[in-house]
Amino acid sequence: QVQLVESGGGLVQPGGSLRLSCAASRISFSMYTMAWYRQDPGKQRELVATITSGGSTDYADSVKGRFTISRDNAKRAVYLQMNSLKPEDTAVYYCNADRRVLTTNLNYWGQGTQVTVSS
Repeated sequence: QVQLVESGGGLVQPGGSLRLSCAASRISFSMYTMAWYRQDPGKQRELVATITSGGSTDYADSVKGRFTISRDNAKRAVYLQMNSLKPEDTAVYYCNADRRVLTTNLNYWGQGTQVTVSS
């Protein structure tokens, strides 16, 4: 079965940095659009950043200039470099893989990793 496994979360002070990783297995990784979402308890899940199979990236306005998404197809991994972290970045961060094949949408989620920004 498809697996997306996130790692790299933790507790960091405001202004600090973290790098999240997501390792994928049992999918044709290079063909998927990969994304990071986040969710705070009581709030809707929010799209943070995406990277297409071709390497094009997009970011939520709230993280532009601070976060960078990247992928390594050889390692079947996607990363989220988070700099200048703010308390409002605190959330569970989820990795997502998405691909449309004809009329079928293939979409998978990881289990999430907690990021807490606090002094």
